[in-house]
Amino acid sequence: METLQYPIGKFQAPAQITQEHLTAWIDTLDQLPARLRALTKDLSDEQLDTPYRPEGWTVRQVVHHLADSHHNSYIRFKWALTEDNPVIKAYDEKAWTLLPDLEASPIEWSLRHLEVIHHKLVQLLKVMTEAHYKRTFTHPDGNKVVTLEENLGHYAWHSNHHYAHIENLVKRSNW
Repeated sequence: METLQYPIGKFQAPAQITQEHLTAWIDTLDQLPARLRALTKDLSDEQLDTPYRPEGWTVRQVVHHLADSHHNSYIRFKWALTEDNPVIKAYDEKAWTLLPDLEASPIEWSLRHLEVIHHKLVQLLKVMTEAHYKRTFTHPDGNKVVTLEENLGHYAWHSNHHYAHIENLVKRSNW
């Protein structure tokens, strides 16, 4: 079950985040929308409504979650760049996936949203300085102070984490 839930392992920020890390993470974010579109383009509604693991989200919910989560991440970057260590707004991601607007909504809308939000985020990330990446926000769950460089790494991991959920289901199901 652990492998199904965390197919690429849990996120661990490197002790020292280098420019190479940042560049690789930006590339991951830049490539996710096209990779995700290619992975899901031939899936039927029945396949989209299949959970990636027992008691897990459906493919549809994962795609919609990625759009919601990465939208929130983009806003967190903006807050941290314009405010001094803001306390960000957390949200109940599980509850968001159950809202009726996403229940049978085509993933196309979230794929488009990801394309736009990732384009905007990647453009921002590419012009940020080392000082920008050291800026922080506080996550209210545990009052954890997070640097923007760590947040970038987390969302690159998050991209690959959920991509692997769908990819592994596609492979296991021979779709």
